[in-house]
Parts: sequence; structure tokens; C-alpha cells
Amino acid sequence: MERKNINRGFKKLRVWNDAVDLYVLTCKVISAFPFELKKTASNCIDSSHSISRNIAEGYSRRSIKEYLNFLNIALGSSGEFHSCLVSFYKANQISQEDFDQIDELHFKTENELLMLIKSLQKKMKDGDWNDTF
Repeated sequence: MERKNINRGFKKLRVWNDAVDLYVLTCKVISAFPFELKKTASNCIDSSHSISRNIAEGYSRRSIKEYLNFLNIALGSSGEFHSCLVSFYKANQISQEDFDQIDELHFKTENELLMLIKSLQKKMKDGDWNDTF
């Protein structure tokens, strides 16, 4: 049974779905790290997960300013995640193939997030935002 309400509309956003896919792919690749790298791996996985969580939390706020704030936090997590990914690759802790696969999805997700932010900034500027149910 699918449960629907206005507060779960973020699940229709392509950027949220891609961010969840990024988290799943990251878990698949990074979870196999050796014990001595578990903390670093965990931080990377958490930063990838933070992207979708902040998109969802921002969407669930009624204020466009709050929504944008959470999207900007998601964007910060996206930067943190990319830094982790590049570091792992340069340290030969992930393969070229894994790096490319994750980076491609991350690049797509990050650009979708930037477009959503731009779109909402325009709505805010134009006064075209309805914060009622």
C-alpha cells in the first residue's frame, strides 16, 4: 500500500531519487573498506546520505527560505561527498571504474540540485510560492 500525503511529495523529485541511488551505490562500493578505514568510509557514506535527507527535510518545510536553506546544506554535503570520493580514488582505495560510476551519478545529482535551487530562488524572487496546505 502506497501512503501519500503532501509532506511526502519530495519522493517525486528526480534529484531526491538520484540522491538515494547515489547513497545505495556508495554503500555498495565503500562498505567493503577494511576495518582501519571504517570511520572514513562511514563519514563518506553519511555525506552521501545527507544529500537526500536534507532535500526531504527542506521539502517538508512550508517556508521557501527554509527549503532553500536545507537544499544548500544538501549542496554542502554534496561537496563533502565529492571530496571523499576524490580522496579515495587518489589513495587507490577505489578503482577507476567505481570512481567513474559514482562520480557520474554524483555529477548528475549535484546539477539537478543546483537547478532546483535556481528554480526556487526564482520563485522566491517572483513571489510565486504558496506555503499553505
